[in-house]
Amino acid sequence: MNWLRKVMYGRYGVDQFSLFLMGLYLVLYLAANISRLGVLGWLAMLPAIFAIFRMFSRNLAKRRAENAKFMELAGPLIRWVRMRRTIHRDKDHCYFKCPNCGQHLRVPKGKGKITVTCRNCGVSFEEKS
Repeated sequence: MNWLRKVMYGRYGVDQFSLFLMGLYLVLYLAANISRLGVLGWLAMLPAIFAIFRMFSRNLAKRRAENAKFMELAGPLIRWVRMRRTIHRDKDHCYFKCPNCGQHLRVPKGKGKITVTCRNCGVSFEEKS
């Protein structure tokens, strides 16, 4: 394992954009195998090669900028999916969105009609839990 540390020393490594590229590669590769299109298989190699290039790159500033741009574009979708998963898993609470600032607020279920006060902006509103 020490040899891997030596190889990766000073290199960028794996980030969210690289993981997305590898996932894109897998999807395209599976689509190529299912549809029997050889061209799609070769096209699937492009994201994989770019992901590997990024992992072994020594230009850290440029790779960080690429990942920041990706997270700027994909961040809202990622946060939305995580919030939906949290709401689905949590059976003891209700989630509301503040009408003023959009902050997600969690309140216990089964309390009837309650007044919810936003922690972020201080606006109060009534909701049924």
